[in-house]
Amino acid sequence: DGVTEVLAHRSDNLRDKFVQVPCSGDYDSHKRFEGCTPRKCGRGVTDAIITREEAERIRRIAERGLSLGGSDGGASILDLHSGALSLGKHFVNLYRYFGDKIHDIFTEEDFALYRDVRQRIQQRIAQVFGISSASLYLTKPTFFSRMDSTEAKTTHDEYWHPHVDKVTYGSFDYTSLLYLSDYTQDFGGGRFVFLDADSNKTVEPRAGRVSFFTSGSENLHRVERVQWGTRFAITISFSCDPQHGIDDPRRR
Repeated sequence: DGVTEVLAHRSDNLRDKFVQVPCSGDYDSHKRFEGCTPRKCGRGVTDAIITREEAERIRRIAERGLSLGGSDGGASILDLHSGALSLGKHFVNLYRYFGDKIHDIFTEEDFALYRDVRQRIQQRIAQVFGISSASLYLTKPTFFSRMDSTEAKTTHDEYWHPHVDKVTYGSFDYTSLLYLSDYTQDFGGGRFVFLDADSNKTVEPRAGRVSFFTSGSENLHRVERVQWGTRFAITISFSCDPQHGIDDPRRR
């Protein structure tokens, strides 16, 4: 992997760390939204907007939802918006599959916390990139992930390949990750790696830490394979295009 620099150690308590990088041309092949589409690109890390206690509560939402299913391989997904849940080698719709039982799994408070956390992350992204928070729209997919060292059974389990979010999901303009467990305490491996021409920059997950970045090729990235333990995170992404906006998930 060449030279690796650590952008954020697990032991750090970062208020605001931001590294600006030149924007790629990826945004030019999509409709531009003035005052929102990235002109300033980069990546940031903060431990100051979500508390560890809130991260623990959110992790419990993920654990309860994923306890209903789970992938046969090492990567399981739970999307509260669409209802997508890993089950064996496939996905099911949580809301259709489990029906009214879902009311026993998720509470109104769970969804209120989710909304609150999403809003804080959205405001921080807007502030750092100098855009209006109102110009950002939550977009899909936005999902919980649970990763462990189980061998991959399908391509969905192979989360470690380098990728660009804007290329994978055209709607993404700004991506964020909220970590819900601690590197070296809850799991080994599983660091987030930005793949730059000169060196790799890694973010070590820590419960409550938010990593966020512009979604184009300027932030090519991968996640290391988890070696032991279980890594929980939630990916929350934003689009500048209102047509790609989705509502917050709600209790059904």
